[in-house]
Amino acid sequence: MPLSRQFMVLFPEGGFLHKRREVSQRFAEKNNLPKLEYVSLPRVGAMKVIMEEIGPRRNEGAGTSKDESRKDDNFNQSKHKMIVDNNVGDTIEWILDVTIAYPDRIPIHLQDVVCGTRPPCTTHLHYRLYPSTEVPTDTEGMTQWLYDRFIEKEKMLEEFYKTGKFPSKGNPSGSVVRQVRQDNLRYLILHSFFIASTFIQYKFFSLLFSYFW
Repeated sequence: MPLSRQFMVLFPEGGFLHKRREVSQRFAEKNNLPKLEYVSLPRVGAMKVIMEEIGPRRNEGAGTSKDESRKDDNFNQSKHKMIVDNNVGDTIEWILDVTIAYPDRIPIHLQDVVCGTRPPCTTHLHYRLYPSTEVPTDTEGMTQWLYDRFIEKEKMLEEFYKTGKFPSKGNPSGSVVRQVRQDNLRYLILHSFFIASTFIQYKFFSLLFSYFW
């Protein structure tokens, strides 16, 4: 499937923090890993599949042995089923690491977005860029690399919620503040469209159901 896409989004934490944190901390205690408060330990399965299929070393046999595949419960991808056509030449060159800080540590929930019940607030996003060649190809090395990033996130968020700023590595000029505001009219039009679309589908399937039964 030569899609020629420019970006791929991955959420390694795999769920909402308030649901994942307790499970993450139990896993950390059991495996002698840091217990994180502001983030949860990430899962490497999806990242491993992505890097093996469209990573910079995909032609070097990054898919190791079957025994190594079994070590990662999240990884169950056959080597013979390719996600993309390797002849296209599309590979991941960079990994953009995003850390999000919410006002008063309260994230925006789905119902807030859908219903618009939450007052306007400022959400901070911190970006870091890594060459994709920096990521180890073996499961253990990749897992540790991903754990290290989230342990760094933990420290960054801890400082942010104490000081109101992300830690700077001596380059304050590299920090760019950009405000993004909601367009209420746009959201009203979108919601109206989805409500109308749902109603039309409901009437269609009701008519179809009554026709056969």
